[in-house]
Amino acid sequence: MAAATSPLGASDARRPRGRLQLLLILLVVLGPMILATCMYKLKFWVPEGRSYHGVMIGNGESLADIGVAAQDERWQLLVSTPQACAEDCRQLVYLARQIQIGLGRDASRASHALAVAQPLAADYQVLLEREYPQLQRYPLDASRYLQKVDEAGPQLWIVDPHGNLVLRYDAKVNGKQVLDDLRHLLKLSNIG
Repeated sequence: MAAATSPLGASDARRPRGRLQLLLILLVVLGPMILATCMYKLKFWVPEGRSYHGVMIGNGESLADIGVAAQDERWQLLVSTPQACAEDCRQLVYLARQIQIGLGRDASRASHALAVAQPLAADYQVLLEREYPQLQRYPLDASRYLQKVDEAGPQLWIVDPHGNLVLRYDAKVNGKQVLDDLRHLLKLSNIG
């Protein structure tokens, strides 16, 4: 009889340890998800630093929201201006092309474009056709643009292949910073 009670006593002693192991496994699996959800909802332990240089557009806005009725199947460096394309706009167009060239082997994953609300000057139109044959040109709805964009000057945008706005830069942007941001996005992205 002593032999019969000993296996029962051993299984009763293992039952609390098995429950403890189950709780530890659940804690290891569910704990990080619960912690991440709390961090997101309650905004604690959120890093203050950032790895990008422009203004992040994180609200799901697309090209159509700023008045541009076009889309490319690649990442895009879009220069936009609600006025005529003056000197600062022309510098951004040049910078967008240089950034695309600076991508090296990933240059085919990106394109550059210009969206303006007013017609281009004739001499600049000729220059673009001669010097920037791959530059895509789009019309811009100035009223929609000014409703969404708080700055009236020319802007440089990084647009993803789905037409979503990702980052925005003003006319005084450093091209190396934009190139770094775009390289980082292309490295993380499987699209485009």
